[in-house]
Amino acid sequence: MRVVMFGYQTWGHRTLQALLDSEHDVVTVVTHPRSEHAYEKIWSDSVADLAEKHGVPVIIRNRPDDELVDQLREVAPDIIVANNWRTWMPPEIFTLPVHGTLNIHDSLLPAYAGFSPLIWALINGEPEVGVTAHMMDEELDAGDIVVQRAVPVGPTDTATDLFHRTVDLIAPVTVEALGLIASGQKEFTPQDRSRASFFHKRAEEDIRIDWNWPAEGLERLVRAQSAPYPAAFTYHRGRRIEVVSAVVSEGRYGGTPGRVFYREGDGVVIVAGTDARTGRNHGLAITRVRTEDGRELPATEYFTSMGGYLTGRP
Repeated sequence: MRVVMFGYQTWGHRTLQALLDSEHDVVTVVTHPRSEHAYEKIWSDSVADLAEKHGVPVIIRNRPDDELVDQLREVAPDIIVANNWRTWMPPEIFTLPVHGTLNIHDSLLPAYAGFSPLIWALINGEPEVGVTAHMMDEELDAGDIVVQRAVPVGPTDTATDLFHRTVDLIAPVTVEALGLIASGQKEFTPQDRSRASFFHKRAEEDIRIDWNWPAEGLERLVRAQSAPYPAAFTYHRGRRIEVVSAVVSEGRYGGTPGRVFYREGDGVVIVAGTDARTGRNHGLAITRVRTEDGRELPATEYFTSMGGYLTGRP
């Protein structure tokens, strides 16, 4: 099939490589310009560079326009394949090819449509994550599922671990889905919209630690914001510190959320949870921190004395 590929960053790069390695003919690539957004500078393999290396024409757009529609009509694709296209795609584009548009999304749809699905899924304690190939329609990430593959989430996995595990699914999922479409199959699995969820882009407010969260959720937040993502942060005595690593405490600690309370093993326990006053909660045992000047050190060295509070703002 003649394929036009829409994509960006490493997700789009892996998709394009899978298409180039397949029996299909990539006739044009559409991608976004480089971005300075914190999350878009991560996993930023260039789709444009890969296309140009293989002699495939490249169109750069922030969002579709009338000129792009005309260009796509000229190349007459049999199908569009999209992965990590960051702006709305109008019906005059996604319905243009005879086989429509296949979108590749890094979640187990219908859950975690939208942005940063791996991070949100890890924060929420999901037991597995994955990649879904689905047919695009007018509602974002809501079309019929063609192929879906899952991988388990382990108890110490970071978002970076899950990225590497799921990005390796892109090529087999994409090629298998295209094979089904090319064979003439047209009926696929409708999404159960009662199970759908839709998440926004991550921003600084999303990594600010709220000590009213239970310790289990905070420990997952720290893992979800593993390097190279921006680390979860809090304030101690008016200065910002990043929590590089942490575990749920073995003991249960009562009091006020955010209290710097007790040394336990290699960590310093912070009281957590809205009902921490009951004394039934585990705390978050911070093991490593990073200071405003970029120094990373064990929490037991940073917190030279117990007492005081960690807060959301200075």
